[in-house]
Amino acid sequence: MAKVSANYEVVYIIDPAQGEEGIAAMVAKFRALAEQNGSAVEVEEWGSRRLAYPIQFKNEGYYVLMTFTSGPEFPKELDRVFGITEGIMRSLIVCKDA
Repeated sequence: MAKVSANYEVVYIIDPAQGEEGIAAMVAKFRALAEQNGSAVEVEEWGSRRLAYPIQFKNEGYYVLMTFTSGPEFPKELDRVFGITEGIMRSLIVCKDA
């Protein structure tokens, strides 16, 4: 029998060139998307940190950790949205229940 919902953890890195307002808008956008499609949404902003290796010739990124509970179809959609959003340098979605 398929799982109805699972707990997910997402870490994404925002390009700091977006500026404070741009970063806040992106964090709010992804929080709202998770709240519409899931529940128990928690967002923890780690802030600007040095990258282990350059990404797109940048050495710093703004890290955000988000946890939520949803069905298995939403993380696929979220990954697609991360891929097409300008300003997202990297993202990783992990199912904590697996």
